[in-house]
Amino acid sequence: MSGKPIAAGKSSFQLLNAQDLFRSLPLRKHTAILDVACGAGSYVLAMAEHLENEAIIYATDLWEEGLEDLSKAAAWRGLTSIRPILADLSQGLPLDAECLDLCLMATALHDLMQIQAHETALRELIRTLKPDGTLAVIEFQKIEPPPGPPPAIRLSPDELQAVLEPYGFRRETISLLDPYLYLSLQRLEAA
Repeated sequence: MSGKPIAAGKSSFQLLNAQDLFRSLPLRKHTAILDVACGAGSYVLAMAEHLENEAIIYATDLWEEGLEDLSKAAAWRGLTSIRPILADLSQGLPLDAECLDLCLMATALHDLMQIQAHETALRELIRTLKPDGTLAVIEFQKIEPPPGPPPAIRLSPDELQAVLEPYGFRRETISLLDPYLYLSLQRLEAA
């Protein structure tokens, strides 16, 4: 894929309370985490600080400039646990199979669906998540913007489940993060 990704430079992170998010996510030290379509890394930087730099956090995006900004911010803050990866999730990641405990996909699945890359992207997440790993999906509620994308491409919790269930994901919880966003925690069912 060439050029800037669909939502490059935008982040939903500033719309939510980070501590509420961290209470909802299964964040633990000494684990491996992936942030899909991380952009400039707002979620990644906050998670690394929250986990006191004691979890490996892979940050992948197609936006090279965003990853460069993330690398600079991580170095400035002394966050050595962050591993930026310039890669297209739908084309595969340079990660071992079953190496991730948690994958965060914040406001990215609807974009992957728009470019018809969600099927291969989800298969790659299945490959890299440990058995019984967690996929944490943040999406915009189906309400009128702003902020966020048009309602027609947003995914309601039921629509999200219809997309993920055929891949072996089972919804554990749904929680509202703010007036605009929700979090769905999905457990990858062991094959």
